[in-house]
Amino acid sequence: MTLRFGKAFSKFAWQLYFLIGLLIVQVVALLMWGLAWMSATTPTTLSFVVPLDEAEYWQPLVDDFEADNPDIELELVQGEYTTDQVKAIYTSDLSTGQPQYDLIYMDIIWVPWFASEGWLADLSGYLSSDELAQFIPSEVAAGRYQGRLYRIPFRPDVGVLLYNQAVLEQGQVSPPTTWRHLMDRSQTLQAQTRVPWGYLWQGRAYEGLVVNFVEVLAGMGGTWIDADTGEVGLDQPVAIAAAQFLHQTIQQGVSPETITSYGETESFQQFQAGESAFLRSWPYFWRLVQADAASADSVGLAALPKAPGKSGSACRGGWGFAIPQATEHLEQAWRAVEYLTSTAVQRQFVLSSGHLPSRLDLFEAPDILERYPHFPELLTRLTDHSIFRPQIPQYDRASQILQTHLWRLLIGEQSAEQAMARAAQETRALLGGVLDSGRTDSVRNQTSATRLPL
Repeated sequence: MTLRFGKAFSKFAWQLYFLIGLLIVQVVALLMWGLAWMSATTPTTLSFVVPLDEAEYWQPLVDDFEADNPDIELELVQGEYTTDQVKAIYTSDLSTGQPQYDLIYMDIIWVPWFASEGWLADLSGYLSSDELAQFIPSEVAAGRYQGRLYRIPFRPDVGVLLYNQAVLEQGQVSPPTTWRHLMDRSQTLQAQTRVPWGYLWQGRAYEGLVVNFVEVLAGMGGTWIDADTGEVGLDQPVAIAAAQFLHQTIQQGVSPETITSYGETESFQQFQAGESAFLRSWPYFWRLVQADAASADSVGLAALPKAPGKSGSACRGGWGFAIPQATEHLEQAWRAVEYLTSTAVQRQFVLSSGHLPSRLDLFEAPDILERYPHFPELLTRLTDHSIFRPQIPQYDRASQILQTHLWRLLIGEQSAEQAMARAAQETRALLGGVLDSGRTDSVRNQTSATRLPL
């Protein structure tokens, strides 16, 4: 009797264990199905940071992308961020090795630095040669580092000279073609009209100051850093003359002393208020003038001045997209980059913002030409009369060195010779050696007596 009961109990227990095991399997399967369902139905979120002045143009593009790609959400991180602040946000995030931003909307000058740190995914195989040929060639080239493509161009930029047409007509002068013309005509207009200032630019100790210096330097035929050789030209006579020119605009009253606190926004606002004849700026500011009914059609756009006999070279800027090497969503991130750099999206962005496109065909698009008839001329400047800042991994530090000494010159703490000599010395130390030491002393000894044409 006892044996028979034990066998029955054993059979019952086995059946119970079987049912429990079956239940566990079903629960696990249900959980796995639930996780898979949630994964399939919950969109992947990709975030990226944009400067404040672009945010309003991005939101419609984000909305359109999400409508076409319901499995991806784009989070537009926006705030009162300057370019330097956006750079700081990205560098802090990327240096962790586990970035929270799956897209990098980046300035053109960051590519060598970010790529050399191993922060960027190699995008070389994502677009064919025919697809890349649809972009401005120099923009594609600027996205490469050591032969690999890390950045897809979105919007290029190039420096321009805006001028107040009413003031120039009143003074009976034309836009200047040389730096000397700019000084002379500014002073003429200040004397003959009520315009308080002749020339506004960006003199704050930030990247904009470097851009202004590079344009004057290139327009005089000089070089800051040769990216191929590492040679530094800051203490050469032409570089000292370029620095002196910027200082002279303040000394001679052509630019206000407060220019040393101006960025793009401050200089544009003063120019738009009718307080200057000329402004060094970017093309999209022309659209902002046209949007103001009180000043529409009152501002012209011209090439930046240069020295006589030299080829003017406006500084290149611009932004594009990269993807972090450590992203967990590479496929989704590439879909976003491919979409956002497409012809249709660039057209929409250009029409609303006034920024230049990176795709060649859009410079001939009828709807864009109707709104921005000067775009073909700007494409010529991009391809033939522009200059990139040194594309080196140490660029950020080199820029800070130059900013510091230029600004000290502008506020009267250093002479042009002192500022450029110290900037050159620190830059050579940064790059790891003096490549032209044999020429430095003789050049420095003759700079005080050197007068270069403007």
